[in-house]
Amino acid sequence: MFKCSECGECCRNLDKSDLYKDLDRGDGTCKYLVGNKCSIYDKRPLLCRVDESYEVYFKELYSKEEYYELNYRVCRKLQIKVRGGN
Repeated sequence: MFKCSECGECCRNLDKSDLYKDLDRGDGTCKYLVGNKCSIYDKRPLLCRVDESYEVYFKELYSKEEYYELNYRVCRKLQIKVRGGN
């Protein structure tokens, strides 16, 4: 299972992908984000569910390990951006 750090950065950077435009409140942040938590977590869209998205969209493209590593890599980049690193 994907281990989320619950930082909320993925939900603050929706403007990086058109896939999430319906969730964007207009400033790149998800309209359902409250603090660092999803206010509709149990009913969030499939694209917001890392493990389930893998099974539906990505299992033919990547191994689960590769897919997780790609997700962790983007997560770290977003967290570093917030902390002011490179």
